[in-house]
Amino acid sequence: MAIEEISARIESLPPEIKSIQPGGGACMRIELGWGCWRRWYLKTFRRGYVAEMLAKREGSTNPCPHEVLDPRDLKFYRNQGGYYWSAENDPFGWRDRLPFARAGLAELIMLGGSMFVLTVTLALVFRPLAIGSALIGMSIVWFFRDPKRIIPGEPGAVVSPADGHISCVEEVTDEYIGGPAVLIGIFLSVFDVHINRTSMDATVVGLQYRRGKFLNALRPESARENERMEVRLVQNSFPYRRFVIRQIAGAIARRIVCWVKPGDSVERGEQFGMIKLGSRTELIIPKEAGLEILVSIGQKVKAGTTVLAEYSSTRETPLSETAALEES
Repeated sequence: MAIEEISARIESLPPEIKSIQPGGGACMRIELGWGCWRRWYLKTFRRGYVAEMLAKREGSTNPCPHEVLDPRDLKFYRNQGGYYWSAENDPFGWRDRLPFARAGLAELIMLGGSMFVLTVTLALVFRPLAIGSALIGMSIVWFFRDPKRIIPGEPGAVVSPADGHISCVEEVTDEYIGGPAVLIGIFLSVFDVHINRTSMDATVVGLQYRRGKFLNALRPESARENERMEVRLVQNSFPYRRFVIRQIAGAIARRIVCWVKPGDSVERGEQFGMIKLGSRTELIIPKEAGLEILVSIGQKVKAGTTVLAEYSSTRETPLSETAALEES
C-alpha cells in the first residue's frame, strides 16, 4: 500500500460528529454559552484585538455554529476543518503546556472551583464537614492531570493508548483490519490519567461515533452497548498495518472527546482525545507472524509509555522501498 492509496482510503467525517465532544454535556453547554458573552465583549470593547486576530486567521470557511474571533472559538470544532491559527499566532497555546488536560479545563475550573468554594464555606461553619468536599476537589484536579510521557522509539513497538489495567486480551476477526486480530482492552478507573494516545505512527482513515448506554466499563457488554468512538488508522510506513482504537464511555464517564479527523497524521504516543472519568479503551491490531503480546490481564499500563505488543522487524522491505532507501 503506497501513500497515494492511503489518501484514497480517507473517509469523510460522519455527519453525526459535529464537534470533538459529540455527546455534548452540561459543561460544554455552559462553556459555549460563555463564549457568546465573550465574543460580545471582544467586539464591543476590544475591537483592535479582534481585528488583529482576524488578520492572522487562516482558512476560508467556518464550520462552527458561531462566529470565530480567536482560537478559543474553535475548541470544540477543531475536527471540522475550516478556520485556524498557526501555532505562533495562537495567544492561548500556553494552555497546551499546562500539566492538565486542555480539553478538561472547563470541568476542572467549574467542578474543582465549586468544590473549593464549598470547602471554604463548610470550613467556616464546621471544619470536619470540609474534609469530604476537599477530597472530592483534589480528586477532580488529580483526574484531569496531564503528565509528561517518554515515548519508546523501538521499531515495531505498539504502545498503550490509555492508562489503566489490562482487562482482556483476545483474538477476534475485525472487518476493517480484514482478518485475524488481537483485541487488548484497558479499564480506566477514576484515578487514572484519561488522555488517549496513538499506538503507532499512523494516518487517521475514519471515525465512527455511536451513542449508547453507560454500563460499568468492567462489564464485557459495555464494549458493545456503551457510547463509543472508533478511530480507524493505518501505519504511515511499511507494512502499512491497519489498527483500531476505541474510546468507550463508562458508568461515570459520559463524555468522549476526540479531536483528530480523517486525514490527520499522528505520531506514536501523540494525544488524540480523552474520556472524562472512568471508562474503557480498546486497541485492535492485526495478528500476524512475528507479533508478540507483552502484557497480561490485570497488568497496569500507561498511555504512550507501556509497550503492549511488538512486531518483529525481520519482515522483508518491498523492492520499491529498498530502492528509495538506497537513493536517499
